Amino acid sequence: AVLHTDVSLMPRRRRAWAAWNYHVPKGAENPDGKVMLTYKTAANNWIPKVGAVESLAEAAVAQEALSSGKFHDVEFQPISFEYLHPSGNVRTHTIDFRLTLNSGQRCFVFVRNSSSLKKPRVKEQIEAIKQAAPTTEAHTFAVIDADGYSRARRDNLRRMYWLTTFEADAEADAIVKAVAFDLKTLWRVSDLFDVIDLPNGRTMKASLRLIARGVLCADMNAVIGSPSRIWRPTI
Repeated sequence: AVLHTDVSLMPRRRRAWAAWNYHVPKGAENPDGKVMLTYKTAANNWIPKVGAVESLAEAAVAQEALSSGKFHDVEFQPISFEYLHPSGNVRTHTIDFRLTLNSGQRCFVFVRNSSSLKKPRVKEQIEAIKQAAPTTEAHTFAVIDADGYSRARRDNLRRMYWLTTFEADAEADAIVKAVAFDLKTLWRVSDLFDVIDLPNGRTMKASLRLIARGVLCADMNAVIGSPSRIWRPTI
């Protein structure tokens, strides 16, 4: 996608302008080729800010956290610190994310692909980084496999993030949740269309928001639509 500044190319609703995610290609303006993500959190009083991540998988990790309703804040590359690399050299590491739960617990997040995480030298490096991470800045340290975020999963998370953050609809969410938990024949999203007195599109959006928050479940590795299988979480 491209960041547009031409008003004629922007969405009709002005409040949606700051919500669009975009990827600035490599070049003079973005030599590192970072993915830029517009986001809002309670910690920022829901004022849109822009965060930088290294990959689409990292963007998906952030969107998953931001959509879940479990986090008070998501900070992008919040802190750098020195650590002793297994080679014996002192190096600097920048944390990918710091997630702050609504409870106040903070977690550093390290994201890499599966092949990298399997390498002994990378495992040693991660352990060295964990040991050097300032304990005053986070309570825990999580390592996330980027390969767990397939293209379909990333697409689902992008839509869910948009809907939970920029198209909240508490009324529709409550109606869909109540019917989904009462409907004995629930199998697909489309099963809700015939029994809910809402436009199908509004029901679909509510379903995606509920899946994002874990209220309903679906296969995240397949693009979720009206024919998709959904189910209630098991206790």
